[in-house]
Amino acid sequence: MTKKTASYNKGGVEKLPNNKPVVYRIKTVGGKTNYVGVAKKDRVQDRICEHLESGKIPGAKVQIEQMTSIDEAKKREENIITRTAPKYNEQGK
Repeated sequence: MTKKTASYNKGGVEKLPNNKPVVYRIKTVGGKTNYVGVAKKDRVQDRICEHLESGKIPGAKVQIEQMTSIDEAKKREENIITRTAPKYNEQGK
């Protein structure tokens, strides 16, 4: 699937495609994953902006991976969380 990376700010997020479900990762300057989430089609930019506005998850970049379905995105999210144990994801959710 298609991957894109943008700055973790309003201008960067607005450049991300919104036309498919995605798995997104909020990453540090060093590339470590702080958070992994899923966003539905047409909600990608809104969902990531919610994190930005809350200020609870720090990051420098956001990386998205487009998926063909929301179910596929959720399975991928679970796999990434298991592998990387991001600091800001609730563990054992």
